Amino acid sequence: MKGGRGRHCGVSAALKQGQITPTELCQKCLSLIKKTKFLNAYITVSEEVALKQAEESEKRYKKGRSLGDLDGIPIAVKDNFSTSGIETTCASNMLKGYVPPYNATVVQKLLDQGAVLMGKTNLDEFAMGSGSTDGAFGPVKNPWSYSKQYREKRKQKPHGENEDSDWLITGGSSGGSAAAVAAFTCFAALGSDTGGSTRNPAAHCGVVGFKPSYGLVSRHGLIPLVNSMDVPGILTRCVDDAAIVLGMLAGHDPKDSTTIQDPVKPFTLPTLTDVSELCIGIPKEYLAPELSCEVRSFWSKAANLFESEGAKVIEVSLPHTSYSIVCYHVLCTSEVASNMARFDGLEYGHRCDINVSTEAMYAATRREGFNDVVRGRILAGNFFLLKENYENYFIKAQKVRRLIANDFVKVFNSGVDVLLTPTTLQEAAPYLEFIKEDNRTRSAQDDIFTQAVNMAGLPAVSVPVALSNQGLPIGLQFIGRAFCDQQLLKIAKWFEKQVQFPVIQLQELMNDGSSVSEIEKLASVSLKH
Repeated sequence: MKGGRGRHCGVSAALKQGQITPTELCQKCLSLIKKTKFLNAYITVSEEVALKQAEESEKRYKKGRSLGDLDGIPIAVKDNFSTSGIETTCASNMLKGYVPPYNATVVQKLLDQGAVLMGKTNLDEFAMGSGSTDGAFGPVKNPWSYSKQYREKRKQKPHGENEDSDWLITGGSSGGSAAAVAAFTCFAALGSDTGGSTRNPAAHCGVVGFKPSYGLVSRHGLIPLVNSMDVPGILTRCVDDAAIVLGMLAGHDPKDSTTIQDPVKPFTLPTLTDVSELCIGIPKEYLAPELSCEVRSFWSKAANLFESEGAKVIEVSLPHTSYSIVCYHVLCTSEVASNMARFDGLEYGHRCDINVSTEAMYAATRREGFNDVVRGRILAGNFFLLKENYENYFIKAQKVRRLIANDFVKVFNSGVDVLLTPTTLQEAAPYLEFIKEDNRTRSAQDDIFTQAVNMAGLPAVSVPVALSNQGLPIGLQFIGRAFCDQQLLKIAKWFEKQVQFPVIQLQELMNDGSSVSEIEKLASVSLKH
């Protein structure tokens, strides 16, 4: 892997050797956050907190007592994870001004390792969406819209002119986290993944997006969307970094009864040199008619790459795939309806001024607090949960979910090690094109390759593979057996090394020439191993 992608494992070495201090690193990232403010990747920038944490980290390094690989490393957190003393909004008017009294377990674990929290990142409201375009704080812009690679293909004037119309979406719902990592404003970010919300934006922003096995990482403090499918996701610039972060986060949490009981040891990812023992499955049902020719071609080339290195590549069948998006929709909206009932204007969050009656207050609070997308999903979910519909929709969907999970079990039991699939149907769409369709239609299309994994509770990772003809990133997805997250990442790391995905060139992103070298310096910190 070329070091120029800004791996934090390399930065960690530079910090230990004193080539850069945590405070300098933090200030560089803060300066980049300010310069890339128009990307709208962050909802809240926790500048004071970050500088204080960097200062503490610096003291530890001076005493030779660093806490590990993440000490002094700038990270960002999606704004649906609770952060003590820092506003947590879920990009909704319902939670504007809500400051949690505690940290989510994953946030606490990162802070305990000395990570420096740069801020909270933007998303679709309550993480419902696949574009990061439907939050109360406006859409997130994809850093690749301003990359040299894309601009040269577009033969367009540099940033500043025509800027309002031709920028691309980041994908969603963790678009803020993906953009933050892609634009070098942090080295790792937390997202959440309910139906693809970490993997989708990772593919569109040219970064690694990892969804752990359900139950491997605690959900405590992640504001729930769909309890039975939500998992915290990890976004980084290389697979090794995702493994380091996973090692810090994985394990039992007494505050989350769905986490595994067995202790999980932090691991460094061994380097795989030989793939000849591997069996790679290609699900035939994933050859969707809407799949773009370019993604299909890269998918096929990736399969050939494994084959040419001696791996066994076979076509497999996941027969219930065609039912999965409908099944997901029923289960997702039903759980959403149940989870959103807590936002009633009584305990926390927004409360309207109407005091005619409790019912009127409830209704007005929810009307003012939630956007149309959230209200639409609540309505659909409550319909499926009506007494007369419950058996026909919710219970039936639960049964189909079991069949979908069994499809994966059968494939893995037949000797397949990992599945290789596309992550998205196509590269990132221009914003103006994306918003022509409503959120529900877009999500149904965009989650096609990703949501079945959530229903089955499996680990999956999106790895950037190459640039399209337009100069935009395309990602492919690897799906592993439940709780074989380490093996999955090991294979993804081998693949990443083979494809040598190019570094984003962000000269166009800056109005002044000065900051270009700053980004390059930040990226190349990792060359110093």
